[in-house]
Amino acid sequence: MRSARDDLIAIYRAAIDAVDPERLVRGRLERRGARLAIALGRERVLTPRLDRVWVAGAGKAALAMARAVATIAPEVSGVVIAPAAVVGPRGTRLGRIHVLPGDHPVPGRRSYASTRRLLVALSRAPRDATVLFLLSGGASALLAAPAPGVTTADKSALNRWLLRCGADIATMNAVRKHVSAVKGGGLVRLAAPRTVVTLALSDVPGDDLSVIGSGPGVPDPTTFADAIERLRAVAPMGRGVPRRVWQRLVDGAAGRGPEETLKPRDPAARRALAVVIGSNRTALTAAARAARRLGYRVVRRRATLRGEAAEVARRLVEELPDAPGPVCLLAGGETHVTVGDARGLGGRSQELALAAAERLAGRDWTLLAAGTDGIDGRTDAAGAFCDGTTLRRGGRRAAERALREHDTYPFFARIGDLFRPGATGTNAMDVVIALRR
Repeated sequence: MRSARDDLIAIYRAAIDAVDPERLVRGRLERRGARLAIALGRERVLTPRLDRVWVAGAGKAALAMARAVATIAPEVSGVVIAPAAVVGPRGTRLGRIHVLPGDHPVPGRRSYASTRRLLVALSRAPRDATVLFLLSGGASALLAAPAPGVTTADKSALNRWLLRCGADIATMNAVRKHVSAVKGGGLVRLAAPRTVVTLALSDVPGDDLSVIGSGPGVPDPTTFADAIERLRAVAPMGRGVPRRVWQRLVDGAAGRGPEETLKPRDPAARRALAVVIGSNRTALTAAARAARRLGYRVVRRRATLRGEAAEVARRLVEELPDAPGPVCLLAGGETHVTVGDARGLGGRSQELALAAAERLAGRDWTLLAAGTDGIDGRTDAAGAFCDGTTLRRGGRRAAERALREHDTYPFFARIGDLFRPGATGTNAMDVVIALRR
């Protein structure tokens, strides 16, 4: 007999299949003799000869996206950067496309070295080439090149600090774009005079192309002043921000030297074309179809999940429908966890699940919170299950302590409620699936 967990896993897998990067890229490319047609909405960009197409890319889905290009057009060369955990410490090759290793979630030695190799190779590509840029979540850490006056140590320290203080994705990107040589349209400038066509798998609320991976291939609407304002909301007077990073932002806002990121009205922006090929919405639509096939009435939460994971969980449980019969509530987005000085092990999906468990005690609901990439925080789990018995099985005091210390992984491991599907090769934010059978 099928269990609630069986259904949760089936619905999750349907969501993951819908945002399969290789399939999504193949759906946008069509080989026409010695040329490549790239679908951008209702329009199609027809590239020069295939020996004038050069592939760049970065993200958790970079390997699968590049595989689609190599299958359709094996003549195409290029460089993409994927997590070392996926491609190994030395990377791999897909025909003429080199797949290099990078670090995630904080850029490290491999990210900087691989980005340098990508930029050198790009500079040697034909000047009349079309650059096909394959972008997915995780690119902010994998594609990393400090702006002048900022060191690699500064960049890594900044990313660790932003993650630790619980900054939202808008704050992270506004800041990172203004201390990078490649983000915020920087890749478009470095690729000049070549045209850059971005195919993006979105991992951000609203699917804003200027936010996905910090927008290397598109113009950036934010300014140095915006970055400072957002930083001050989480760090008064820049406290905790690396000194050279703060100085660059201040100098840029005052017009003292640093160049602004690529702006929409810049003539160079005309060479930047982009489209979102898949998103959290794509995943949830497929999840809804799967739930209906299993006999559930589906309720989709319209608002994107965002904010502190524990608070989001409590609001979400309050929204569970009271209607009779089998019901499935679907929600998606990306929360965050303000860790502070805590040294616990876990992730935002595990934190959301445990906070939800506090409100589900004694109720006939089963919930799965999980990342679509199969990875939650620095753990081997995508997230966790919870239900009306979670607190009884794990202990209420233990649950409270785990939430307080952001140490949710050991709690769920002890009661066998971790969800470990393995790395999925895609990334379209997180999903929450709640069932009442």
